Amino acid sequence: MSGSAEPYGSEGLPLAEARQRVLAAIRPIDSIATLPLHQTLGRVSASAVMAHAAVPGFRASIMDGYALGQISQPDLGDTWTLMGRSAAGQPFDGTLTGGEAIRILTGAPLPEGAGWVLPQELVAVDGSTLRLVKQASDRSWIRPAHEECQPGDTLLEAGRRLGAADLGRLAGCGITDLKVVAKPRIGILISGDELIPPGAVRPPGSIWESNGTLLETMLQSLGQSVAHRRVVADQPEALRQCLHELAIDCDVVVSTGGVSAGDTDWIRSLVDELGAVDFWKLFLRPGRPFAFGTIGNDIPFFGLPGNPVAAAITALQLLWPALQIQEGQSEPELFPRVKVELANPLVRRPGRPELARARLEANEEGTLLARVDGSQASSRIGSLQRADLLLELPPDAGSLDAGTRLWAQVIRRRIF
Repeated sequence: MSGSAEPYGSEGLPLAEARQRVLAAIRPIDSIATLPLHQTLGRVSASAVMAHAAVPGFRASIMDGYALGQISQPDLGDTWTLMGRSAAGQPFDGTLTGGEAIRILTGAPLPEGAGWVLPQELVAVDGSTLRLVKQASDRSWIRPAHEECQPGDTLLEAGRRLGAADLGRLAGCGITDLKVVAKPRIGILISGDELIPPGAVRPPGSIWESNGTLLETMLQSLGQSVAHRRVVADQPEALRQCLHELAIDCDVVVSTGGVSAGDTDWIRSLVDELGAVDFWKLFLRPGRPFAFGTIGNDIPFFGLPGNPVAAAITALQLLWPALQIQEGQSEPELFPRVKVELANPLVRRPGRPELARARLEANEEGTLLARVDGSQASSRIGSLQRADLLLELPPDAGSLDAGTRLWAQVIRRRIF
């Protein structure tokens, strides 16, 4: 290995600095597609979207009541003559003048001349006469014609990952199609002589391969898709060929295993041969044996650890933000951080900063709690099950008592 690949000694690069270096090296994909609105959930907008009309486009009643032919606040005892009715989709065809009113329903258009709506609970009706019998507020209860937007308003910025609320608003403003950035083509290489397919007879010393399934499905849950997934034994020529082929056909190459310093850890040296290793090692637990660099024509390479939990954690912290930038997102959406209290004691030794897997709970007072159950070993996938939090444990912290306050990343996804 060249000296430039490991300038941080035995400790490794702090996570925040590693993320900064990764994101500085990533460039968005320049391929754009136009898709029907209903097919764009989770995609990233390629251009801004402007409103071409006012929405709702007419003044509307906020509640069921009566529209008055005046713009001033009515007084107790005032009366009006009822002239008709306006409902959603069935507007009153006429104009109101002083002393006139119509029955109006929620969302219905106000006719010309109407400037006030009285809630139905405040009035009494006697034939065609409407009388105010309870004091009216100073609110007119009218929704303006441009409440949602007016022509020229920016409905959506470029570089935004689209949620349900974005799509609902765009549909409500008459938008049918969107330009979105193409998704990165992800190639995953899983290396190891000991790996056999799940379900196969397991020879002595072998393990069923799980990292491929864990990483691919985790990326799917984040809205990404894997173009290629290959399992290759620890043979330099086969690994070199696989890395080369993935770099040709993919926008990002991800490996798991083979980036540490063992006798059969070939990946790091092969990437340095096919491109360049920018940095190696993280000051983090789990996830120390991590490598980042490029292959071939500046295709980003992420060398994840071989232990499954370490591979998943480093993918969330470094690969996922990079994929967001590749897909055109203006800023990566990192997991929100909150302060929590430990729900139970935690035994650990000082050393590296750690991202422990925990469940989010709350006590009767509403205090957010983090419960850490079972082993936190980087090889134990069970520690990821039901995890809501990545609990940030400082490097100098030893065993921690229940009630200790810590920062935690919330790894649940937003709905809207």
